[in-house]
Amino acid sequence: MSRFQENRLRQSWNRMGAVMHATYSLVLLPVVALTAYYLGGEMVLLAALFGTPLLVFIIVLIVPGVVLRNSSREDLIGLSARDDLIDMLDTVLEDSAETGRKTLCLVIDLDDILTLSERFGRNVLHKCLMRIAERMRGTLRDEDVITKLDGNCFAVAMAPVRHLDLEVAIQIAKRLQSAIEEPLSLDVITVHPSASIGFAMPSRVDDATGEKLLDAAECAVMEAQQNKPSAIRSYVPEMRRRMETRNALVDEISIALENGEIIPWFQPQINAATGKISGFEALARWIHPERGLIQPGDFLLELEQAGLMERLGEVILYHSLAALRSWDSTSFEVPRVGVNFSSAELRNPKLVDKLKWQLDRFELSPDRLSVEVLETVMARSDDDIITRNISAMSDLGCGIDLDDFGTGNASISNVRRFAVERIKIDRSFVTKLDEDQEQQRMVSAILTMAQRLGLDTLAEGVETVTEHAMLVDMGCGHVQGFGIARPMPIEETALWMRQYNARVQPAEAQNRFRNVI
Repeated sequence: MSRFQENRLRQSWNRMGAVMHATYSLVLLPVVALTAYYLGGEMVLLAALFGTPLLVFIIVLIVPGVVLRNSSREDLIGLSARDDLIDMLDTVLEDSAETGRKTLCLVIDLDDILTLSERFGRNVLHKCLMRIAERMRGTLRDEDVITKLDGNCFAVAMAPVRHLDLEVAIQIAKRLQSAIEEPLSLDVITVHPSASIGFAMPSRVDDATGEKLLDAAECAVMEAQQNKPSAIRSYVPEMRRRMETRNALVDEISIALENGEIIPWFQPQINAATGKISGFEALARWIHPERGLIQPGDFLLELEQAGLMERLGEVILYHSLAALRSWDSTSFEVPRVGVNFSSAELRNPKLVDKLKWQLDRFELSPDRLSVEVLETVMARSDDDIITRNISAMSDLGCGIDLDDFGTGNASISNVRRFAVERIKIDRSFVTKLDEDQEQQRMVSAILTMAQRLGLDTLAEGVETVTEHAMLVDMGCGHVQGFGIARPMPIEETALWMRQYNARVQPAEAQNRFRNVI
């Protein structure tokens, strides 16, 4: 008999034991009846005679389940233990040669679920996990095994099925994801959960066992988290190598941050009407001593998981303000620098005080700094600390840029409430703008809305001359992208500005001459 079957049998015996104990309690019924009659007469006696068996019946139905569900940490929400899941997978794998039936392991990671605990407390988080577990159970078959892993993740072992290929596995993952992501009403709040899912099929795991299959699914969900929210990834062996590389980076990343290996590179922003430099955006880059240049997509998640996003923000802000002072000292006209502020930074109650201190330290006025806030962060504006910090930075005189506009469902009321000065049109709307009429209509609508609201605009991801020209014709305020310049280290910015200004100034003179004529 397998360990999985033994555990199920043990649970059945425990339930039978609970039933027997509840039945034995009826022996006390005469005592209860006499006491009730003595205290309250015939009416209380009748209530005791009928109520006591009913109470025992409820205990028989409910309490055993409660006892079993609370028998271990994993069972707090009525799920199986991790060993049961692994044993289920082992059993199906061992029997597959004879039965021809297959299995699948999925790991579900709830995106940003810990913010619930931070904002509303652990009780709300627990209720949310309970409801999500119920939804998963309602979506799957009774024979399928669900367990809760560390870090608010769930794992699923599919009971044996005859037909299971990649397409079917993806459909199962999508069905689970859709069930989880329905809005949740918890007391007086509504939660919009999202889930990233990784799954592993035995055919893609060497010498597959239950433990190896679960491990592969966990590897796949880590890959999905790199592309969250709501990503789904199927395990392939290359993921293991990428994960090992990332794990190695995690070990180095805090040291790299303090050793000055992670610094900002600067990408210029151009005034679309005049062609003049209107600013630079600071973008984090890791100059690894052995691997060379590492892009932010390869280390930002690790920084977030290590709780170092706030420290990264401090480093980027310091170097950005130092860059402004450096440009001022060399007589280059750079009106402002844009710095991204993560949700971790925006939740710091002392953020504005720290910002004031840094601006005073470099003798810079607040209007020289553009605070870039992701639209997804601003859309979740019910966090009081984030709301106060954004408003306070605007009151201080900093420009507020709404980053990646069009991707996060920020309402117009939020745009007005946070005194947003400029919206940055996401690159997804700018790509192929010169070829796609639908893209043109979308950008035109955004620009019209911004104009009506009195907002400045900046288009990100401009890669071609024709895209640049079309944005100028459409009335976009500023442009930024590889078509103008790639991000560059501070040491290269002076040469680039010198060369760029040399190209732009003759063109300005020619335009003035034409206007005179």
